Amino acid sequence: MSHLFTPLEIGGLTLENRIVIAPMCQYSAVDGNAQDWHLIHLGNLALSGAGMLIVEAAAVSPEGRITPWDLGIYSDENEAALGRVMEAVTKYAQTQMVIQLAHAGRKASSRAPWEGGAQIPPDAPEGWKAVAPSAIAHAEGEDIPLALDDAGLAKVRDDFVTAARRSVALGFRGIELHLAHGYLLHEFLSPLSNQRTDDYGGSLENRMRFPIEVFDAVRAAVPEDIPVWVRVSATDWVPGGWDVGDTVALGQALKPRGCAAIHVSSGGVSPKQEIPLSAGYQVPHAARVKAEVGLPTIAVGLITEADHAEQIVKSGEADAVALARGMLYDPRWPWHAAAALGAEISAPHQYWRSQPREFKTLFKNAKVGQR
Repeated sequence: MSHLFTPLEIGGLTLENRIVIAPMCQYSAVDGNAQDWHLIHLGNLALSGAGMLIVEAAAVSPEGRITPWDLGIYSDENEAALGRVMEAVTKYAQTQMVIQLAHAGRKASSRAPWEGGAQIPPDAPEGWKAVAPSAIAHAEGEDIPLALDDAGLAKVRDDFVTAARRSVALGFRGIELHLAHGYLLHEFLSPLSNQRTDDYGGSLENRMRFPIEVFDAVRAAVPEDIPVWVRVSATDWVPGGWDVGDTVALGQALKPRGCAAIHVSSGGVSPKQEIPLSAGYQVPHAARVKAEVGLPTIAVGLITEADHAEQIVKSGEADAVALARGMLYDPRWPWHAAAALGAEISAPHQYWRSQPREFKTLFKNAKVGQR
């Protein structure tokens, strides 16, 4: 039996298999409102057969968007627009629908990647002033963000809580908090971006304090049967930055607070990062986090082959694997992985006729050759 195609429990949420679609920003919203693109895009991925689909980073406030075109979940209009998408998608979804909640911090007010990704000046028509733990720009020449004061910190916490409640109302079955890729909560964790002198800066314990407060507030605000977990950057890939040992300490602090899982990525907080890219280059970080923290762990990063994904799960390096770009390239990756590994997978009845005759048990309960 394929290990990749065995069920997985994450805080009471049952995944049919251990394939996860990682969150991928589409930069296609209008004032934070999901559009027809999101309906088409998520509807397509929801039919992939993956065990879980994590919807792209949804900003918890307007200033928390990475770009002016980010998905938002901070207003009634945002909730209604995303609700329309969720109503249609979940009617036919073959996967568990989860949402990632995020605040861009000092990386906010940026162009979309296909427009170069440069920061938009705050005095430009589409720009705004970013906020951060400290008044330190992400890159040389960029606008210096405003350091959050006590009132600003309270607003961010409240924004995450409100967004989490909206997410539950929309029917999402889990919530992932974005503590990775150089965005606000990661900025608090990393000494490269957090140079505060109050209770939220300095020591590792202090730098973890605000992200943990946000986690606690969200966990307390949603029903017990809605799992809440975090996506982390295991390392900044910069000397003197956040590292895997720090990530383990964060996981150990979050575990008794009800964190359901850890999704292990890396990088993003500094343009000085040097990342040694290779197939599964982040898997060793996930393996260490899993071994030393003991929570369900999701590995991600250049995992493209079914045999590789199978080995990661079978060896115990991670409990699940996540794909992002690979899933965009091949939205039927889970089908093809099931065929390669001799497993069965759920598929819409309308697509059963696509099952190759040599894989008579590829689709669960499918009958090949029917009229």
